[in-house]
Amino acid sequence: MRILFLGDIVGRPGRTALARRVGDLRRELDLDLVLANAENASGGLGLSPKNARELFACGLDLLTSGNHIWKFRDLPEYMETEPRLLRPANYPEPCPGRGLAVIEVKGKAPVAVLNLQGRSFMQPIDCPFRAADRLLAGLADGVAVRIVDFHAEASSEKTAMAWFLDGRAGAVLGTHTHVQTSDARLLPKGSAAMTDLGMCGPRDSCLGMTPGPIIRRFISGRPERFEVAGGAVVLQGALFDIDESSGRARFISAFRETHGEP
Repeated sequence: MRILFLGDIVGRPGRTALARRVGDLRRELDLDLVLANAENASGGLGLSPKNARELFACGLDLLTSGNHIWKFRDLPEYMETEPRLLRPANYPEPCPGRGLAVIEVKGKAPVAVLNLQGRSFMQPIDCPFRAADRLLAGLADGVAVRIVDFHAEASSEKTAMAWFLDGRAGAVLGTHTHVQTSDARLLPKGSAAMTDLGMCGPRDSCLGMTPGPIIRRFISGRPERFEVAGGAVVLQGALFDIDESSGRARFISAFRETHGEP
C-alpha cells in the first residue's frame, strides 16, 4: 500500500496548491491514500469547516491536526460529524471529535490513523505514550496498517515516540515545526519514521508566514500580527509503502516539490 502523508497545510497558498496537485499526485505516484495535517489551513492558524470540506473535495482522504485546531468555534460541532478529521487523541476527556480513525481503502486493507500531541514545550495534556499504548492495543487484529501523526515540538520527543512504537505502527511521522527533516528511515522492527514532514505552504517565509513581523517580534518582544506569506509554494511530506498483511513498512522517503516562481 503506497501512502503520501503531507505536512502542515498553511493557509490559502497551501490549500490552492493541493487542490491543483492531489489528483495528479495520485496518478503519478500510484497512491492508495493521501493524508495531511490541516491545523493551520485557514489563515495560517486553525481550520474552518468550510476549508476542511474544500480539502476533502480536492482528494485528501483524512486530515489530522494539533494544538491550533480549536481556533474556530464552529469546528468542534463539525468534528463530531466528520470522522475523517482527527484531533490529538490525548486531549483530556470529554473532548469533541476523535483521535483515531479506521478508514476503508478501495481494494485494500483498512488503515488506522492515530493523531497524538506532544507535551515538551507545549501545553500539559494527557500522556501521548500511554494514549498510543491504549488505542493501538484496542484495534482489531485485522487492522494491520497503522499510521501515527505525532504533532510535537521537540525532536527528541518525536524520535522517542517512533522508537516506542517501532513494530506496532507502520509509520510514525512528526508534524508541527513546518521544517522538513532529513531523517526518513526504517526502524529495526518495521516502522517508517520521520521527525517532521514539513509543510505545504509558502517557501520564502518563516514557517509559512511573512518574515518581517516575526523578526520584529523576536527583536522587540512585543506582539505582532502574523500574515501568511506569498510567492512559491512547497509541498512537503513523506512517501512510504506498507505491507498490508504484516503492517511493516517497506520503504520511506521525503517528498518535496515546489510550485510557482523559481
